[in-house]
Amino acid sequence: MFLYIEKSFRTTQFIKLAFHWFSKRWEDVMRKYIGELSLIITAMIWGSGFVASSVSLNSFTPYQILAIRFLIGTILLSLVYMKKLKEIRRTTIRKGIILGFFLYIAFVLQTVGLQYTTPSKNAFLTAVNVVIVPFIGFFLYKKRIDVRELTGAVLAMIGVGFISLKLSLEMNIGDVLTLLCAVGFAFQIFYTSRFVNDESPVLLTLVQMATAAILGLIFVFFKGEITISVAKEGWLAVLYLGVFSTTIAYLLQTYAQTFTPETKTAIILSTESVWGMVFSILLLKEVITFTMVIGAMLILLAILISETKGTLLKGKTINLE
Repeated sequence: MFLYIEKSFRTTQFIKLAFHWFSKRWEDVMRKYIGELSLIITAMIWGSGFVASSVSLNSFTPYQILAIRFLIGTILLSLVYMKKLKEIRRTTIRKGIILGFFLYIAFVLQTVGLQYTTPSKNAFLTAVNVVIVPFIGFFLYKKRIDVRELTGAVLAMIGVGFISLKLSLEMNIGDVLTLLCAVGFAFQIFYTSRFVNDESPVLLTLVQMATAAILGLIFVFFKGEITISVAKEGWLAVLYLGVFSTTIAYLLQTYAQTFTPETKTAIILSTESVWGMVFSILLLKEVITFTMVIGAMLILLAILISETKGTLLKGKTINLE
């Protein structure tokens, strides 16, 4: 009888351990895929933002758009999460300022660069951030580079090139500024992953938005662009950028990077160009080309390589030793 009780106890303990292991495993898997789904939604929102940006530029200057969209983000997050503001810490403020600085400088460099280069080259060179991200950790923090993720990053960049790049290989000041903008976005993605595990994603995003908004207002006043358009169409477009492309998108990105490594984040976010292509075709009646399809397939392949841990590249890393 005692032997029976002992066996039953062991069986019960085994079931409890197995259930705990399965629950923990399932929770980790769900977090992982929720994070990646959030990044895909972010990329979709940014892709649709190309259309809104095109419309808003008919009524506002680029610097006004940046200031307004980040100001909207700051106000919305402050109103929705007002009770959480009392939980803000000095470290959150410091880290949020760093992220906001990189974010705004990247946008400004992209905007100025666009004045001297073509939109297609601007989009492609901005996407170079997907390759820069792993090397920031490699050089600054001696972090190993996963060869699989690096391969995916390179493929994603090539895919963006197929979608956006025209046959023009000359480099000018606009191209250089856009490359610097890619560095800015890469640092923003890298440090978001580094900071978000110790801070509230909401408060980190809020301070980031506030920093970018303050920098945006400084640039607007410095350039003397005080006059604001009253065109309804322009305001609807810039409101979309402020609510969706800024507030919701960057909150989703920050939350998602709690569960997703920075290089994979950059690869998934590179699908922005694919969604931009899709929305341009649907809303602006842009004609789809064979190279666009190839580019979209390469970006999808990049995500699959970084996601499936293929046997050819499995376990291979690059060390700084």
